[in-house]
Amino acid sequence: MSARMVLLGPPGAGKGTQAARIAERLGIPAISTGDIFRANVAGATELGTLAKSYMDKGEYVPDSVTNAMVKDRIGQDDAAQGFLLDGYPRTEAQVHELEDMLASDGLALDVVLEITADSEVVVARLLKRATEQNRADDTEEVIRRRLEVYAEQTQPLAAIYADKGLLVSVDGIGALDEVTDRIMTALAKAGVSA
Repeated sequence: MSARMVLLGPPGAGKGTQAARIAERLGIPAISTGDIFRANVAGATELGTLAKSYMDKGEYVPDSVTNAMVKDRIGQDDAAQGFLLDGYPRTEAQVHELEDMLASDGLALDVVLEITADSEVVVARLLKRATEQNRADDTEEVIRRRLEVYAEQTQPLAAIYADKGLLVSVDGIGALDEVTDRIMTALAKAGVSA
């Protein structure tokens, strides 16, 4: 089955882990914008060189470059039957850009999965991970700020997708397999299954 989907959720909700599991079960690539950036920079592509020029100056990579990289990635052969996008879109403008990209090929998103998580549980989870992985920059203050930025900038996308009838929300707190099962059940109810 083909599935074109977007994954939303705050930092620490388990998106990366669940993205890999969902993608494997559905037979589609999990596409992280961070991975796209790294691949383009490492491959010294035209877009990668352009993105690196912004990153080297400590500036945000403009939407035009990010959009072009995403368009290129979802146009690759392994994404022909679907994909799971993690980290894109992040803004309302990118929501519309993604719709336009897909519409130009006569396609549309099938579902938007939001993994929700209580912020206090997420803070505790990320502080534990910071200790285990020696991430000195992941202080409680930094983690709480990242959650605020998510709430301000990305959380509103859930409302946009809910209005379009695409949003499926699943609680991301619990044992790994339990959360995966919860997600797959919710996706199946939305018409997306392996």
